[in-house]
Amino acid sequence: MVAARGYDSDPLVAARSTCTVIPPRRKRRHPRAYDVARYAQRHPVERLFSRLKQFRRVATRYDKLDAHFLAFVQLATTVLWLRDC
Repeated sequence: MVAARGYDSDPLVAARSTCTVIPPRRKRRHPRAYDVARYAQRHPVERLFSRLKQFRRVATRYDKLDAHFLAFVQLATTVLWLRDC
């Protein structure tokens, strides 16, 4: 699980059976170790979601069927990819 500092709580981290990559809060008495490189990989994914939300149809989820929504997300990512080239 990769999350922001706001999700750094002992019960949440202990409840997950996955490897958590959450940086500890600054005011923790006993900060735990985390993988800085894996946490840095989260940034491009968040930027992509931010750019996808610029498409109104993705942000508001007008499509009722999952297949239609997924198709438009794929189309939007293709448009973003072509725009960056």
